[in-house]
Amino acid sequence: MEKNESLLIHGTDYMEMTKKLLQEAELEKQIPGRESRIGIKPNLVAPSPAEWGATTHPEIVAGIIEYLQGRGFHHLVIMEGSWVGDRTSESFEVCGYRELSERYQVPLIDAQKEPFLSCDCGGLELQICSCAKQVDFMINVPVMKGHCQTKITCALKNMKGLLPNREKRHFHAMGLHRPIAHLGLGISQNFIVVDNICGDLDFEDGGNPVVMNRIFAGQDPVLVDAFVCEQLHYTKEEVPYVLLAEKLGVGSADLSQMKLRYLNEAGTVQTRISQKRKIVELKDAVEEVESCSACYGYLIPTLDRLREEGLLGKLAEKICIGQGFRGKEGNLGIGSCTSCFSHSLKGCPPTEEQMYEFLKAYLECGAGNNTDGEINRSER
Repeated sequence: MEKNESLLIHGTDYMEMTKKLLQEAELEKQIPGRESRIGIKPNLVAPSPAEWGATTHPEIVAGIIEYLQGRGFHHLVIMEGSWVGDRTSESFEVCGYRELSERYQVPLIDAQKEPFLSCDCGGLELQICSCAKQVDFMINVPVMKGHCQTKITCALKNMKGLLPNREKRHFHAMGLHRPIAHLGLGISQNFIVVDNICGDLDFEDGGNPVVMNRIFAGQDPVLVDAFVCEQLHYTKEEVPYVLLAEKLGVGSADLSQMKLRYLNEAGTVQTRISQKRKIVELKDAVEEVESCSACYGYLIPTLDRLREEGLLGKLAEKICIGQGFRGKEGNLGIGSCTSCFSHSLKGCPPTEEQMYEFLKAYLECGAGNNTDGEINRSER
Protein backbone atom coordinates (compact mmCIF):
# COMPACT_ATOMS: atom_id res chain seq x y z
CA MET A 1 0.00 0.00 0.00
CA GLU A 2 1.35 3.41 -0.98
CA LYS A 3 1.46 6.43 1.34
CA ASN A 4 -1.01 8.38 -0.80
CA GLU A 5 -3.41 5.47 -1.24
CA SER A 6 -6.72 4.94 0.55
CA LEU A 7 -8.83 1.79 0.49
CA LEU A 8 -12.61 1.94 0.90
CA ILE A 9 -15.12 -0.83 1.47
CA HIS A 10 -18.90 -0.79 1.81
CA GLY A 11 -21.17 -3.28 3.56
CA THR A 12 -22.68 -4.37 6.85
CA ASP A 13 -20.36 -7.14 8.11
CA TYR A 14 -18.01 -4.70 9.78
CA MET A 15 -15.53 -7.20 11.19
CA GLU A 16 -15.05 -9.04 7.89
CA MET A 17 -14.89 -5.74 6.00
CA THR A 18 -12.09 -4.62 8.30
CA LYS A 19 -10.12 -7.82 7.82
CA LYS A 20 -10.44 -7.51 4.04
CA LEU A 21 -9.17 -3.93 4.20
CA LEU A 22 -6.12 -4.99 6.20
CA GLN A 23 -5.42 -7.90 3.86
CA GLU A 24 -5.54 -5.64 0.82
CA ALA A 25 -3.31 -3.11 2.56
CA GLU A 26 -0.87 -5.90 3.51
CA LEU A 27 -0.71 -4.42 6.99
CA GLU A 28 1.47 -7.18 8.39
CA LYS A 29 4.31 -6.08 6.07
CA GLN A 30 4.18 -2.57 7.50
CA ILE A 31 4.77 -3.65 11.10
CA PRO A 32 8.45 -3.91 12.15
CA GLY A 33 8.24 -7.46 13.58
CA ARG A 34 6.12 -10.03 15.38
CA GLU A 35 7.38 -8.79 18.77
CA SER A 36 6.26 -5.23 18.08
CA ARG A 37 4.02 -3.61 20.67
CA ILE A 38 0.96 -2.45 18.75
CA GLY A 39 -1.37 0.25 20.05
CA ILE A 40 -4.98 0.42 18.88
CA LYS A 41 -6.62 3.82 19.45
CA PRO A 42 -10.42 3.95 18.94
CA ASN A 43 -12.62 6.98 19.55
CA LEU A 44 -14.50 6.46 22.82
CA VAL A 45 -15.17 10.12 23.54
CA ALA A 46 -18.05 9.26 25.87
CA PRO A 47 -20.03 6.23 27.10
CA SER A 48 -22.18 6.15 23.99
CA PRO A 49 -23.00 3.07 21.86
CA ALA A 50 -21.46 3.21 18.38
CA GLU A 51 -24.85 3.26 16.67
CA TRP A 52 -25.46 6.72 18.12
CA GLY A 53 -22.73 8.09 15.87
CA ALA A 54 -19.97 9.13 18.29
CA THR A 55 -17.77 6.11 19.02
CA THR A 56 -15.82 3.46 17.14
CA HIS A 57 -17.71 0.25 16.42
CA PRO A 58 -16.10 -2.59 18.44
CA GLU A 59 -16.56 -4.91 15.45
CA ILE A 60 -13.90 -2.90 13.58
CA VAL A 61 -11.42 -3.25 16.42
CA ALA A 62 -12.31 -6.97 16.66
CA GLY A 63 -11.46 -7.30 12.98
CA ILE A 64 -8.09 -5.61 13.54
CA ILE A 65 -7.31 -7.90 16.48
CA GLU A 66 -8.30 -11.09 14.63
CA TYR A 67 -6.22 -10.07 11.62
CA LEU A 68 -3.15 -9.37 13.77
CA GLN A 69 -3.42 -12.33 16.13
CA GLY A 70 -4.00 -14.64 13.19
CA ARG A 71 -0.62 -13.54 11.82
CA GLY A 72 1.35 -13.96 15.02
CA PHE A 73 1.12 -10.46 16.51
CA HIS A 74 0.21 -10.81 20.17
CA HIS A 75 1.58 -7.69 21.89
CA LEU A 76 -1.55 -5.62 21.43
CA VAL A 77 -3.11 -2.94 23.64
CA ILE A 78 -6.23 -0.80 23.28
CA MET A 79 -5.70 2.72 24.60
CA GLU A 80 -8.07 5.65 25.00
CA GLY A 81 -9.00 8.56 27.23
CA SER A 82 -12.57 9.89 27.11
CA TRP A 83 -13.20 13.62 27.08
CA VAL A 84 -13.15 15.74 30.23
CA GLY A 85 -16.30 15.06 32.24
CA ASP A 86 -16.69 11.35 31.40
CA ARG A 87 -14.79 8.31 32.70
CA THR A 88 -12.93 6.12 30.22
CA SER A 89 -13.76 3.06 32.30
CA GLU A 90 -17.45 3.69 31.73
CA SER A 91 -16.88 4.19 28.00
CA PHE A 92 -14.98 0.87 27.82
CA GLU A 93 -17.97 -0.83 29.43
CA VAL A 94 -20.83 0.84 27.53
CA CYS A 95 -19.12 0.76 24.14
CA GLY A 96 -18.36 -2.97 24.34
CA TYR A 97 -14.59 -2.79 24.79
CA ARG A 98 -14.48 -4.50 28.19
CA GLU A 99 -16.05 -7.58 26.63
CA LEU A 100 -13.74 -7.24 23.61
CA SER A 101 -10.70 -7.12 25.87
CA GLU A 102 -11.76 -10.25 27.73
CA ARG A 103 -12.62 -12.17 24.57
CA TYR A 104 -9.28 -11.56 22.85
CA GLN A 105 -7.11 -11.08 25.96
CA VAL A 106 -6.02 -7.61 24.84
CA PRO A 107 -5.38 -5.15 27.71
CA LEU A 108 -7.23 -1.86 27.99
CA ILE A 109 -5.25 1.25 28.92
CA ASP A 110 -7.16 4.17 30.43
CA ALA A 111 -5.18 7.21 29.33
CA GLN A 112 -6.93 9.35 31.95
CA LYS A 113 -4.99 7.39 34.58
CA GLU A 114 -1.66 7.28 32.74
CA PRO A 115 1.46 9.26 33.67
CA PHE A 116 2.52 11.77 31.06
CA LEU A 117 5.64 13.39 29.71
CA SER A 118 6.43 16.70 28.05
CA CYS A 119 7.35 16.41 24.38
CA ASP A 120 8.69 18.91 21.89
CA CYS A 121 6.22 18.72 19.01
CA GLY A 122 7.68 20.89 16.30
CA GLY A 123 8.47 23.76 18.64
CA LEU A 124 5.35 23.41 20.77
CA GLU A 125 5.70 21.68 24.13
CA LEU A 126 2.82 19.27 24.74
CA GLN A 127 2.05 16.82 27.53
CA ILE A 128 1.39 13.34 26.14
CA CYS A 129 0.34 10.19 27.99
CA SER A 130 3.27 7.79 28.28
CA CYS A 131 1.31 4.88 26.78
CA ALA A 132 1.29 6.67 23.42
CA LYS A 133 5.08 6.72 23.38
CA GLN A 134 5.49 3.09 24.42
CA VAL A 135 4.28 1.40 21.24
CA ASP A 136 6.19 0.41 18.13
CA PHE A 137 3.21 0.72 15.81
CA MET A 138 0.05 2.81 16.25
CA ILE A 139 -3.25 1.94 14.57
CA ASN A 140 -5.68 4.84 14.76
CA VAL A 141 -9.38 3.93 14.52
CA PRO A 142 -11.28 7.25 14.47
CA VAL A 143 -14.89 7.95 13.53
CA MET A 144 -15.61 10.24 10.59
CA LYS A 145 -17.93 12.82 12.13
CA GLY A 146 -18.65 16.50 12.58
CA HIS A 147 -17.35 18.66 15.40
CA CYS A 148 -18.98 21.72 16.89
CA GLN A 149 -15.71 23.65 17.12
CA THR A 150 -13.38 22.31 14.42
CA LYS A 151 -16.09 21.30 11.90
CA ILE A 152 -14.65 17.80 11.41
CA THR A 153 -12.90 15.27 13.57
CA CYS A 154 -11.12 12.19 12.33
CA ALA A 155 -7.49 11.02 12.20
CA LEU A 156 -5.50 13.97 13.56
CA LYS A 157 -7.88 15.06 16.30
CA ASN A 158 -8.47 11.49 17.55
CA MET A 159 -4.98 11.51 19.08
CA LYS A 160 -6.21 14.13 21.57
CA GLY A 161 -7.61 11.20 23.57
CA LEU A 162 -4.03 10.32 24.53
CA LEU A 163 -3.48 13.54 26.46
CA PRO A 164 -3.97 14.09 30.19
CA ASN A 165 -7.17 15.98 30.99
CA ARG A 166 -5.37 19.19 31.91
CA GLU A 167 -3.65 19.23 28.51
CA LYS A 168 -7.00 18.69 26.81
CA ARG A 169 -8.24 21.84 28.55
CA HIS A 170 -5.04 23.64 27.55
CA PHE A 171 -5.66 22.72 23.90
CA HIS A 172 -8.89 24.71 24.01
CA ALA A 173 -7.14 27.66 25.61
CA MET A 174 -4.64 27.57 22.71
CA GLY A 175 -7.42 27.50 20.13
CA LEU A 176 -7.43 23.77 19.19
CA HIS A 177 -6.16 24.00 15.60
CA ARG A 178 -2.51 24.80 16.29
CA PRO A 179 -1.97 22.18 19.03
CA ILE A 180 -3.88 19.50 17.07
CA ALA A 181 -1.54 20.07 14.12
CA HIS A 182 1.57 19.92 16.32
CA LEU A 183 0.30 16.80 18.08
CA GLY A 184 0.71 15.05 14.73
CA LEU A 185 4.46 15.26 15.35
CA GLY A 186 4.16 14.08 18.96
CA ILE A 187 2.20 10.87 18.32
CA SER A 188 2.95 8.87 15.20
CA GLN A 189 0.05 7.21 13.39
CA ASN A 190 1.30 4.29 11.36
CA PHE A 191 -2.03 3.11 9.99
CA ILE A 192 -5.56 4.53 10.05
CA VAL A 193 -8.84 2.62 9.85
CA VAL A 194 -11.75 5.08 9.67
CA ASP A 195 -15.16 4.11 11.02
CA ASN A 196 -17.47 5.67 8.44
CA ILE A 197 -20.42 3.47 9.36
CA CYS A 198 -22.83 5.95 10.95
CA GLY A 199 -20.98 8.94 12.33
CA ASP A 200 -22.89 12.00 13.48
CA LEU A 201 -21.97 14.65 10.92
CA ASP A 202 -23.01 17.52 13.20
CA PHE A 203 -22.06 16.65 16.77
CA GLU A 204 -19.00 14.81 18.05
CA ASP A 205 -20.93 13.23 20.93
CA GLY A 206 -23.52 11.63 18.61
CA GLY A 207 -27.27 11.55 18.53
CA ASN A 208 -27.82 12.20 14.82
CA PRO A 209 -26.10 9.29 13.05
CA VAL A 210 -25.90 9.24 9.26
CA VAL A 211 -25.74 5.63 8.05
CA MET A 212 -23.08 5.18 5.34
CA ASN A 213 -21.83 1.65 6.11
CA ARG A 214 -18.30 2.37 4.92
CA ILE A 215 -14.83 1.80 6.33
CA PHE A 216 -11.74 3.27 4.75
CA ALA A 217 -8.05 3.03 5.50
CA GLY A 218 -4.87 4.98 4.85
CA GLN A 219 -1.41 5.76 6.12
CA ASP A 220 -1.36 9.57 5.99
CA PRO A 221 -3.52 11.25 8.67
CA VAL A 222 -3.40 14.62 6.92
CA LEU A 223 -4.60 13.12 3.63
CA VAL A 224 -7.32 11.19 5.46
CA ASP A 225 -8.58 14.38 7.11
CA ALA A 226 -8.41 16.34 3.84
CA PHE A 227 -10.60 13.62 2.29
CA VAL A 228 -13.05 13.92 5.21
CA CYS A 229 -13.20 17.70 4.65
CA GLU A 230 -14.15 17.09 1.04
CA GLN A 231 -16.75 14.48 1.99
CA LEU A 232 -18.41 16.88 4.44
CA HIS A 233 -18.32 19.82 2.00
CA TYR A 234 -15.65 21.83 3.80
CA THR A 235 -12.57 23.35 2.23
CA LYS A 236 -9.24 22.59 3.88
CA GLU A 237 -9.00 26.27 4.76
CA GLU A 238 -12.15 25.91 6.87
CA VAL A 239 -10.37 23.29 9.01
CA PRO A 240 -7.05 25.07 9.68
CA TYR A 241 -5.31 22.22 11.51
CA VAL A 242 -5.24 20.17 8.30
CA LEU A 243 -3.11 22.71 6.43
CA LEU A 244 -1.07 23.50 9.55
CA ALA A 245 -0.21 19.81 9.92
CA GLU A 246 0.80 19.67 6.26
CA LYS A 247 3.05 22.69 6.74
CA LEU A 248 4.69 21.00 9.74
CA GLY A 249 5.45 17.92 7.61
CA VAL A 250 2.97 15.55 9.27
CA GLY A 251 1.56 14.54 5.88
CA SER A 252 0.07 15.79 2.62
CA ALA A 253 -3.29 17.49 2.11
CA ASP A 254 -3.06 17.28 -1.70
CA LEU A 255 -6.15 15.31 -2.71
CA SER A 256 -5.15 15.46 -6.37
CA GLN A 257 -2.43 12.95 -5.50
CA MET A 258 -4.71 10.67 -3.50
CA LYS A 259 -5.40 7.22 -4.93
CA LEU A 260 -8.80 5.96 -3.74
CA ARG A 261 -9.35 2.27 -4.37
CA TYR A 262 -12.76 0.62 -3.85
CA LEU A 263 -12.64 -2.99 -2.67
CA ASN A 264 -16.15 -3.95 -3.77
CA GLU A 265 -18.71 -2.69 -6.26
CA ALA A 266 -20.93 -1.54 -3.41
CA GLY A 267 -18.04 0.66 -2.34
CA THR A 268 -18.92 3.07 -5.11
CA VAL A 269 -22.32 3.71 -3.51
CA GLN A 270 -22.35 7.26 -2.23
CA THR A 271 -24.67 8.32 0.58
CA ARG A 272 -25.72 11.89 -0.11
CA ILE A 273 -24.33 14.13 2.61
CA SER A 274 -26.27 17.32 3.12
CA GLN A 275 -24.31 20.56 3.00
CA LYS A 276 -26.66 22.03 5.59
CA ARG A 277 -25.27 21.83 9.11
CA LYS A 278 -27.23 22.23 12.35
CA ILE A 279 -24.08 23.49 14.02
CA VAL A 280 -23.91 26.53 11.73
CA GLU A 281 -27.48 27.49 12.57
CA LEU A 282 -27.14 27.00 16.32
CA LYS A 283 -23.70 28.44 17.09
CA ASP A 284 -25.02 32.00 16.59
CA ALA A 285 -26.81 31.60 19.93
CA VAL A 286 -23.48 31.04 21.72
CA GLU A 287 -20.60 33.27 22.78
CA GLU A 288 -17.76 30.76 23.09
CA VAL A 289 -14.27 31.55 24.40
CA GLU A 290 -11.84 28.67 24.97
CA SER A 291 -14.54 26.16 25.87
CA CYS A 292 -13.75 22.47 26.31
CA SER A 293 -15.21 20.01 23.79
CA ALA A 294 -17.50 18.27 26.28
CA CYS A 295 -19.09 21.47 27.56
CA TYR A 296 -19.64 22.98 24.12
CA GLY A 297 -20.43 19.59 22.65
CA TYR A 298 -23.30 19.10 25.10
CA LEU A 299 -24.63 22.63 24.59
CA ILE A 300 -25.18 22.52 20.83
CA PRO A 301 -27.46 19.42 20.85
CA THR A 302 -29.28 20.97 23.79
CA LEU A 303 -30.01 24.07 21.72
CA ASP A 304 -31.20 21.86 18.86
CA ARG A 305 -33.61 20.16 21.24
CA LEU A 306 -34.91 23.52 22.50
CA ARG A 307 -35.33 24.71 18.92
CA GLU A 308 -37.41 21.65 18.05
CA GLU A 309 -39.66 22.47 21.03
CA GLY A 310 -40.09 26.06 19.87
CA LEU A 311 -38.26 27.54 22.85
CA LEU A 312 -35.00 28.74 21.34
CA GLY A 313 -36.74 31.69 19.66
CA LYS A 314 -37.29 33.15 23.13
CA LEU A 315 -33.57 33.57 23.68
CA ALA A 316 -32.81 37.31 23.65
CA GLU A 317 -29.05 37.10 24.25
CA LYS A 318 -26.09 34.85 23.64
CA ILE A 319 -25.19 32.04 26.03
CA CYS A 320 -21.63 32.40 27.29
CA ILE A 321 -19.41 29.34 27.68
CA GLY A 322 -15.70 28.66 28.09
CA GLN A 323 -12.56 29.23 30.10
CA GLY A 324 -12.32 32.78 28.79
CA PHE A 325 -15.19 33.81 31.09
CA ARG A 326 -13.51 32.81 34.35
CA GLY A 327 -13.84 35.62 36.91
CA LYS A 328 -15.95 37.71 34.55
CA GLU A 329 -19.50 38.90 35.09
CA GLY A 330 -22.40 38.51 32.71
CA ASN A 331 -25.98 37.38 32.54
CA LEU A 332 -26.36 33.86 31.12
CA GLY A 333 -23.61 31.25 31.21
CA ILE A 334 -23.02 27.51 31.09
CA GLY A 335 -20.36 25.72 33.11
CA SER A 336 -18.32 26.56 36.20
CA CYS A 337 -16.21 29.02 34.19
CA THR A 338 -19.24 31.36 34.22
CA SER A 339 -19.85 31.07 37.97
CA CYS A 340 -19.77 34.87 38.38
CA PHE A 341 -22.71 35.35 35.99
CA SER A 342 -26.19 36.25 37.21
CA HIS A 343 -27.62 33.05 35.73
CA SER A 344 -25.06 30.25 35.64
CA LEU A 345 -25.28 26.49 35.47
CA LYS A 346 -22.43 24.96 37.46
CA GLY A 347 -20.54 21.85 36.36
CA CYS A 348 -17.29 20.93 34.63
CA PRO A 349 -19.04 20.07 32.46
CA PRO A 350 -22.72 19.94 33.37
CA THR A 351 -24.55 17.14 31.61
CA GLU A 352 -26.64 17.67 28.48
CA GLU A 353 -29.80 16.99 30.49
CA GLN A 354 -28.80 19.55 33.13
CA MET A 355 -28.19 22.12 30.40
CA TYR A 356 -31.58 21.37 28.87
CA GLU A 357 -33.47 21.72 32.17
CA PHE A 358 -31.58 24.89 33.10
CA LEU A 359 -32.11 26.66 29.77
CA LYS A 360 -35.69 25.47 29.45
CA ALA A 361 -36.52 26.92 32.88
CA TYR A 362 -34.69 30.14 31.99
CA LEU A 363 -36.58 30.57 28.71
CA GLU A 364 -40.00 29.55 30.04
CA CYS A 365 -39.88 31.98 32.95
CA GLY A 366 -39.24 35.01 30.76
CA ALA A 367 -35.51 34.79 30.10
CA GLY A 368 -34.06 35.14 33.52
CA ASN A 369 -36.75 35.93 36.05
CA ASN A 370 -35.82 33.03 38.31
CA THR A 371 -36.66 33.56 41.96
CA ASP A 372 -33.11 33.02 43.10
CA GLY A 373 -31.43 34.67 40.10
CA GLU A 374 -29.13 31.71 39.67
CA ILE A 375 -29.46 27.97 39.29
CA ASN A 376 -26.73 26.07 41.05
CA ARG A 377 -26.05 22.44 40.21
CA SER A 378 -23.49 20.07 41.64
CA GLU A 379 -20.33 19.58 39.62
CA ARG A 380 -19.86 16.13 38.17
